[in-house]
Amino acid sequence: MITLLDSILFLLILTDFVLLGSSRLRTCIKMIAVQGVITGLLGVATSESMLSLGILTIALKGFVFPYLLLRAMSASRTKREVDPFLGYSASLFAGILCIIVAFWLDGRLHLPVSTVSKLMVPVAFSTIMIGLLLIIARKTAISQVLGYLALENGIYIISVGIVQETPFLIELGVLLDVFVGVFVMGIAIHRISREFDHIDSDQLSTLRG
Repeated sequence: MITLLDSILFLLILTDFVLLGSSRLRTCIKMIAVQGVITGLLGVATSESMLSLGILTIALKGFVFPYLLLRAMSASRTKREVDPFLGYSASLFAGILCIIVAFWLDGRLHLPVSTVSKLMVPVAFSTIMIGLLLIIARKTAISQVLGYLALENGIYIISVGIVQETPFLIELGVLLDVFVGVFVMGIAIHRISREFDHIDSDQLSTLRG
């Protein structure tokens, strides 16, 4: 089981690097869908009591959220992140630094409970940091939503890896909050694309009047 979990976590890291290195929004949305399925499987693999939550996570993060984002992308007629704040090569290098920092932090933490895999905490930390990096380094609103989802995926991994006794209702509330956040962001992206010729959030700072 540990080997299976490590393989799943390694796959999650690969999706993080695709998010950092790809300019195609459709590819990035697919990677977020893969991350959603992976986080749901992690919940199921770590505890049988999280079966229903894992299935719900897979349904929302693996299918519902990506569907909403694909619709927003089609409505905005935007296919690529053309001019990010941080280039893609630099983003990949920053992602490597995030992983190094994550393992450094894990080596200095003294957790009160043991995790089911030694990779659980560093992978969770690195996914959180990479999510923040996407929010900061990208200009397109859809890419920033993807960063927000990656950030939440990292938090979810910590919850299933460390706080394994978290009540189901609390986790369900977090998922609902994320759902509302993505839904509202999708509406905002659609409205922005109707009023302007782009969904580059950086351009909003130049509005006057």
